[in-house]
Amino acid sequence: MSVLTPLLLRGLTGPARRLPVPRAQIHSKPPREQLRTMDIAIGLTSCFLCFLLPSGWVLSHLDNYKKRE
Repeated sequence: MSVLTPLLLRGLTGPARRLPVPRAQIHSKPPREQLRTMDIAIGLTSCFLCFLLPSGWVLSHLDNYKKRE
Protein backbone atom coordinates (compact mmCIF):
# COMPACT_ATOMS: atom_id res chain seq x y z
CA MET A 1 0.00 0.00 0.00
CA SER A 2 1.14 3.43 -0.79
CA VAL A 3 1.50 6.24 1.72
CA LEU A 4 -1.09 8.21 -0.24
CA THR A 5 -3.78 5.51 -0.10
CA PRO A 6 -5.32 6.64 3.22
CA LEU A 7 -5.37 10.22 2.02
CA LEU A 8 -7.05 9.25 -1.23
CA LEU A 9 -9.64 7.11 0.55
CA ARG A 10 -10.35 9.90 3.03
CA GLY A 11 -10.81 12.29 0.12
CA LEU A 12 -13.32 9.96 -1.52
CA THR A 13 -15.38 9.29 1.60
CA GLY A 14 -15.17 12.78 3.08
CA PRO A 15 -18.30 14.25 1.40
CA ALA A 16 -20.34 11.16 2.24
CA ARG A 17 -19.63 11.60 5.95
CA ARG A 18 -21.23 15.03 6.00
CA LEU A 19 -24.58 13.90 4.58
CA PRO A 20 -27.34 13.83 7.19
CA VAL A 21 -28.84 10.40 7.77
CA PRO A 22 -32.58 10.45 8.48
CA ARG A 23 -33.54 8.52 11.57
CA ALA A 24 -36.52 6.23 11.60
CA GLN A 25 -39.38 7.35 13.79
CA ILE A 26 -40.29 4.02 15.36
CA HIS A 27 -42.31 4.02 18.55
CA SER A 28 -43.38 0.83 20.24
CA LYS A 29 -46.79 0.53 21.84
CA PRO A 30 -48.49 -2.33 23.61
CA PRO A 31 -50.44 -4.62 21.27
CA ARG A 32 -54.06 -3.76 20.62
CA GLU A 33 -55.12 -7.30 21.43
CA GLN A 34 -53.26 -10.12 23.10
CA LEU A 35 -52.41 -13.29 21.20
CA ARG A 36 -54.75 -16.12 22.05
CA THR A 37 -53.62 -19.66 22.74
CA MET A 38 -55.06 -20.83 19.42
CA ASP A 39 -53.05 -18.18 17.52
CA ILE A 40 -49.84 -19.35 19.17
CA ALA A 41 -50.67 -23.00 18.49
CA ILE A 42 -51.33 -22.29 14.81
CA GLY A 43 -48.05 -20.37 14.51
CA LEU A 44 -45.97 -23.08 16.17
CA THR A 45 -47.65 -25.82 14.11
CA SER A 46 -47.02 -23.99 10.85
CA CYS A 47 -43.36 -23.45 11.77
CA PHE A 48 -43.03 -27.14 12.57
CA LEU A 49 -44.65 -28.21 9.31
CA CYS A 50 -42.69 -25.78 7.14
CA PHE A 51 -39.21 -26.18 8.59
CA LEU A 52 -38.78 -29.21 10.81
CA LEU A 53 -40.87 -31.78 8.96
CA PRO A 54 -39.04 -31.60 5.58
CA SER A 55 -35.60 -31.55 7.19
CA GLY A 56 -36.56 -34.48 9.41
CA TRP A 57 -37.75 -36.42 6.38
CA VAL A 58 -34.46 -35.80 4.55
CA LEU A 59 -32.42 -36.81 7.59
CA SER A 60 -34.42 -39.99 8.08
CA HIS A 61 -33.94 -40.96 4.41
CA LEU A 62 -30.26 -40.00 4.26
CA ASP A 63 -29.18 -43.59 3.56
CA ASN A 64 -31.37 -43.65 0.45
CA TYR A 65 -29.59 -40.55 -0.87
CA LYS A 66 -26.16 -42.08 -0.25
CA LYS A 67 -27.00 -45.25 -2.21
CA ARG A 68 -27.11 -43.97 -5.78
CA GLU A 69 -27.33 -46.88 -8.24
